[in-house]
Amino acid sequence: VQLQASGGGLVQAGGSLRLSCVASGRIFSIYAMGWFRQAPGKEREFVAAINYNGDSTYYGNSVKGRFTVSRDNGKNTVFLQMNSLKAEDTAVYSCAFGRGPGASQRITQYDYWGQGTQVTVSS
Repeated sequence: VQLQASGGGLVQAGGSLRLSCVASGRIFSIYAMGWFRQAPGKEREFVAAINYNGDSTYYGNSVKGRFTVSRDNGKNTVFLQMNSLKAEDTAVYSCAFGRGPGASQRITQYDYWGQGTQVTVSS
């Protein structure tokens, strides 16, 4: 199973980025997907999750109203649209496969992780 995230970069505060994560090695369309982030010296933080068919989503409190998670099962890809970025959003963002079809905020409900993509927001 492989997860490859891309789309990170350097952006000014208030700007936007769209992250993508392409999955392989597993039937993508029957599993939930999640996005997590980790800043230096901090614990991994839940960002967003989407269930297997995309009709249910969850967001961390710090990103609600600014980030949107979506998926394209035909392309084995999950997306994270990030708007109104803040300096505190700076982190490595990783995608993860859920253990089942339902979305979850709990890190223990994810069993495969990608290496992540760096997002840096300058203030």
